[in-house]
Amino acid sequence: MSQNLLMIEDDARLARMVVEYLGQSGFVVSHAGDAQSGLAALQASPPDLVILDLMLPDMDGLEVCRRIRALPGALAQVPVLMLTAKGDPMDRIIGLEIGADDYLPKPFEPRELLARIRAVLRRRVEGPPQVGRQLRFGTLEIDRDARTVSMGAQACDLTSYQFDLLVALAERAGRVLTRDQIMEAVRGRELDAFDRSIDVHMGRIRAAIEVDPKTPKRILTVRGVGYVFARQQD
Repeated sequence: MSQNLLMIEDDARLARMVVEYLGQSGFVVSHAGDAQSGLAALQASPPDLVILDLMLPDMDGLEVCRRIRALPGALAQVPVLMLTAKGDPMDRIIGLEIGADDYLPKPFEPRELLARIRAVLRRRVEGPPQVGRQLRFGTLEIDRDARTVSMGAQACDLTSYQFDLLVALAERAGRVLTRDQIMEAVRGRELDAFDRSIDVHMGRIRAAIEVDPKTPKRILTVRGVGYVFARQQD
């Protein structure tokens, strides 16, 4: 079955190229030329993934991403791949902080766009390796089948990618992982990692699962190495 993508992009020429290229690879791609029509299209017919340009005529892509993540129910979990300006890492960091699942700087090779789309969709469908249904660490519960995280009775709001990162760490509790090892566990080897993206996502995960994110007890930083998920928790 074909997967449906929504591209929110004001560059009509680029959009036509992407629609044609991805169509040849089996995707059905809808195009919206501005933020308002893109948000309306998303809610009218939820896609499997949104390709979102950072620079739009009526609203910047960061605000669009925020609004998507604020939508009710499953709409808020639609994966977002953001197109950013080449050489501007701050836009990428902010995009990841507000819930984008991945980014791609312009100009880009269509093959890389296709690879990143497939990687995001694969993570969403397959998730990390399944070993049992649930992981529990004190009041923290991770349900890998339902893809939910809760602290007691309180649900934790994570993107699909952040959920996979948390599971990758929790499955290896007590083991120090480098950033490369974390990326390999979640994404595979086919794409280069943007090193700061791990740190940004870890900050978002801590904000969701730590009592005090500034003094984390669950996800600990090992300076010069990476991160470790504490085996013993509350």
